[in-house]
Amino acid sequence: MTHNTPLSPRPLHDLSGRGRLRVMTVAQLRSHGVTSSETNEQCRPGGPWQQLLPGVVLLHPGPPTSEERLHAVLMYAARERGTGVPAQPGASGGHAPAYPDVMITGLAALTLHGFSSTPPLPSLDAIDVLVPRLRRLRSTGCARIVRSAPLPAPEQVTGLPVAPVARALADAVADLRDAGTVRRLMTEAVRGAHCEPAAVVRELNEARLLSRPHVVDAVESLLAEGRVIAEDRLYRMVREYGLPDPVWNVDLRLPGGPYLGGLDAYWPDQAVALELDTRAPRQDDDALWSEYARKREHLERLGITVVHITPRKLRDSPEQQATVVRTALMASADRDPAAYVLVLPR
Repeated sequence: MTHNTPLSPRPLHDLSGRGRLRVMTVAQLRSHGVTSSETNEQCRPGGPWQQLLPGVVLLHPGPPTSEERLHAVLMYAARERGTGVPAQPGASGGHAPAYPDVMITGLAALTLHGFSSTPPLPSLDAIDVLVPRLRRLRSTGCARIVRSAPLPAPEQVTGLPVAPVARALADAVADLRDAGTVRRLMTEAVRGAHCEPAAVVRELNEARLLSRPHVVDAVESLLAEGRVIAEDRLYRMVREYGLPDPVWNVDLRLPGGPYLGGLDAYWPDQAVALELDTRAPRQDDDALWSEYARKREHLERLGITVVHITPRKLRDSPEQQATVVRTALMASADRDPAAYVLVLPR
């Protein structure tokens, strides 16, 4: 049999023709009537097919496209999961393949999310794929296995399951040693509104990466960048939704008494305080939260209403946050007067 001889009367040529995804698992080929011996014959040196990864066949000679590499990595990682195999595009109404419990992560995922500071897909020697921790898989070829328990919920990007930005960023940083590269990736994650700094720090902490000096330095820059962006959104919210101007970035102190804490905004006439909750979830998060709670309780005992707003809420629902602040300002008329406090520039 020569490689020009049709292998099967089944419509295999439809699946491997131009415009179709020309990569399949051995199990998928078998479901189309192609035996293992026929697959091996087609994948011989100089043949029309090639084994791209164990159990995954590229149905044409020459290098794979970036799309084919991504699907091949997912097929390799998902091929032994459950009782079935991923559905081939075009095989059932044109649906995209289903890859249960696996997703692209790391630099490839960030590129798919639209990062400009990551390498283009064709230049990546390996593509990181996230799998459950107990999966018995090894890294091979262009597939680099990353394990996780539990898995995050994937996002669909160009029809592919992709790890959320914060998780993909942590997986990328785990293999990076260059401080400048790490800082650029983190900065783009925040400036590009891909995710909030707290989500990045949470994933880095889970991955136990915060002990690396170049990562810690990048995190400090990330948190500073995130606070600047959040403050700018706060100024814009006050202006665009017609809230009265507060005094910005002040400290409160009782006359002749103790320091009460710093605030991002304060309306003295209404005794309403606003604080941006930019806490980074580190191992001492419980202690930080206790400090926040104590300050809030102390201020409220003095008759000062405290509004907490997260950077994410400012980004996603500024009108709703403006309504929360406006409601607190209007409710001040129904409250007993607050204690007299000194308002000092921070």
